[in-house]
Amino acid sequence: MTLLARLLPLALLTLLLALPAPGRAQQGDLDRWYEVEMVNPGLGAAPQNIDRSTPRAALESFLFRADDEDWEGAAHLLDLSPIEPGDQAELGPERARQFATLMDRKIMIDWYDLRDRPDGVDARTPDAPMAGEPRRSLLLWYVKLGDRPVPIRINRVKPATGDPVWLVSRQTVQALPALAEAFGPTELEKALPAPLRERAFWGLRWWEVIALPLVLTVTAIIGFLVNRLMSRGLNRTLRDAPYSTLVALRGPTTLAVVTLTMSLLTRHVLVFSGRIDTILSPLLILGFVSTVLWLVINVADVILNRLVKFDGDELAEMGEGQEQRRNIATRVSAARRAVIVLVALVGAGIVISEASVMRSLGISLLASAGTATIILAYAGRNVLTNIMASMQIALNQSARIGDKVLFKGHLCSVERIHFTYVQLRVWTGQRLVVPVVDFVAEPFENWTMQEHFLIREVVLRLSHAANVDALRKRYEEILDNMEGLADRPESRGVYVSGHDVFGQEVLFLIPCPDPNIAWSLECEARERLLAAAQELDSSAEPIFPDARPAEAA
Repeated sequence: MTLLARLLPLALLTLLLALPAPGRAQQGDLDRWYEVEMVNPGLGAAPQNIDRSTPRAALESFLFRADDEDWEGAAHLLDLSPIEPGDQAELGPERARQFATLMDRKIMIDWYDLRDRPDGVDARTPDAPMAGEPRRSLLLWYVKLGDRPVPIRINRVKPATGDPVWLVSRQTVQALPALAEAFGPTELEKALPAPLRERAFWGLRWWEVIALPLVLTVTAIIGFLVNRLMSRGLNRTLRDAPYSTLVALRGPTTLAVVTLTMSLLTRHVLVFSGRIDTILSPLLILGFVSTVLWLVINVADVILNRLVKFDGDELAEMGEGQEQRRNIATRVSAARRAVIVLVALVGAGIVISEASVMRSLGISLLASAGTATIILAYAGRNVLTNIMASMQIALNQSARIGDKVLFKGHLCSVERIHFTYVQLRVWTGQRLVVPVVDFVAEPFENWTMQEHFLIREVVLRLSHAANVDALRKRYEEILDNMEGLADRPESRGVYVSGHDVFGQEVLFLIPCPDPNIAWSLECEARERLLAAAQELDSSAEPIFPDARPAEAA
């Protein structure tokens, strides 16, 4: 008896634990649907041919009713609980008509992604956050209304008596009047003849097929006129960092007018359907963002060009303060490139942050951050490498704007350091464009770095019997009579630097105070030394080697 008394409470406890808890079951039901007393009591019984068991079936039933203009039947696919039951019979068909217009103009349903199960479970993407979980609300789209996106949802609702059904959410129904006012047919569209409002192809109406080319043409003409008006009397050759504020405003203003005109025509004059809107809306957002960023960059260029001179010829001049000017110009140029990169990243972030834009393009944010990033990174790897190399030049100051450099045998001055290339001005006036990566990887001589003074060399090949002392005296006379040479006697010199079977090589040093005139001084000294050597060669003792070209080769 004592053993039975001990086992009986244990058995009862085990039985209680095995029974389902009412609270737990109720919570599980709430996760699967929204509970209401009745579904649209003011509409009466729903027609028998309406299927509201799954999300896809509910939207298909609504579209079938909308195509037949059966708005009373289509109202049964909406959750009209925000409307008083006495007004549902009157306002329900109107809300159904508004939702049909919204679907036609602003919503693109992904029918492959829309679930066709009563519980709304996504069984096709096991890696999704809620894969395998019952859903009571599904997001169809976002519609931008003013400054906020309005979610368009479909919810699973269960009455007190009856099976759960899928309906357009009550929050979406509440927003329909405002959405209809913003995106409904305009007065011009209502005034169009009935044949133009009929369906043509690809889900478009005939007036859309005709109006879209007209809108694009009108927008292009207005943009062209604005550009021509702002171009009168301006120098069209200004390509880099314009000095004129009007020139800086010309491009952004033209883009702003084109974007604004397109926005007004497509939102207030003619509201196009969703197939066209999914293309125009991203372009409009991109146009407005690009206008602001372009304006910021151009205005910054005007300010920088008025504060800092970027002219390569002026910066190449030697004198007091020129070294600092070259440093400032190079650093400011690098800061400009950094600002452009930062502005581009901010603009891209603004565009990507528009979730409705990405959804309207049919690209998920996750996919864009994965596959698209990899593709863009691979395609632009050379551009990114050049950008980083240009920043490297600005940081280590190996070449500055205005520096005189000897690059691959070309005597040049650095004119511009762009994102992807370095623009060099050859002494002949030609421009040498070198990718930044190649410029950084290739060794070059910088004649302006640290000190402006440099020594140039003139090498002459003379015979073994040549009188070097006599030529050394003429060398001193030549340098004394030349203008522009550095006053550094210790930097002068004549040396026999080598010899072979054909003769000896004699090295003459030319001290130059300025890299900009060093090459010309070297050429002048060479010319005078050759003249002096020819004069000595005509004497009794020849000075040049007696070698035929074939033997020298």
